[in-house]
Amino acid sequence: MKGIDLISHAKNTWCPGCGNFAVQHILKDLLAQMDGGGLPLENVVLVAGIGQHGKLFDFMNLNGFYSLHGRTIPVATGIKLANPSLRVICVTGDGDSYAEGLDHLIFAAKRNLDITVLVHDNRVYGLTTGQFTPTSPYGYRGHSTPRGEREMPLNPMDLMLAAGATFIGRGYTGRRDELKRLIREAILHRGFSFVDILQICSTYNDLTAYYNERVYAWSEEDAGDRQAAERKAGEWNYSDDAKIGLGVMFRHTAPTFEDAYPVPGKMSPDERAGWVARILSERS
Repeated sequence: MKGIDLISHAKNTWCPGCGNFAVQHILKDLLAQMDGGGLPLENVVLVAGIGQHGKLFDFMNLNGFYSLHGRTIPVATGIKLANPSLRVICVTGDGDSYAEGLDHLIFAAKRNLDITVLVHDNRVYGLTTGQFTPTSPYGYRGHSTPRGEREMPLNPMDLMLAAGATFIGRGYTGRRDELKRLIREAILHRGFSFVDILQICSTYNDLTAYYNERVYAWSEEDAGDRQAAERKAGEWNYSDDAKIGLGVMFRHTAPTFEDAYPVPGKMSPDERAGWVARILSERS
């Protein structure tokens, strides 16, 4: 795959100004660099969910799988367990992962599955014209909430810390260099790595001014301190004067799910059948 153009020739249908463009070009540049630095593109698999973010699968020349709504992580789990040598990257949205797929997200973090989950968090269902999601701002007015949404937003950082993720970070598409560095570290982390990417929906939920006034870079010297991570996770309380930290919030090393369930190397069909038979006989 050397020299391949990572941007496909499919017609791009994102709205002008969409935050997805930043994620697409960060991944393009980053994976091209990593291809020359020890992570061959043929060992990278992109799994996408349903939503505007999912079109990234169409617009990138990468091995991958287009999953069902909310089912990105089960597909990624199967791919990783079948071939642990692959680097599996999930791109998913706030509706895709924090609503339909929330249970899968929590259990992948709990298991410390060695995959990277990049959540395109535009805090709205952009593909279906502006309905609210679990992270939509309180009072958000959309087609499904014309009088304003009356639920407080979910805190993904707090949730992933409680679930056991071993790498938790937050980035913003308005600060691309920082986001690129964060995604690189997430991909290279061994274990469940999670990045909540704040991006704007230029059509239904343009929060550019809101984010630009509030974002700042976390100090990462205490990224291994669980109590410090808890404080960071809770600092954005969605008030008007709140600050929004960016960078690595928490990381530590722990055995992965694959370590507990090693997959044998390449086998012939007869060898694999014998291996399965032995497992079944042990259970009986």
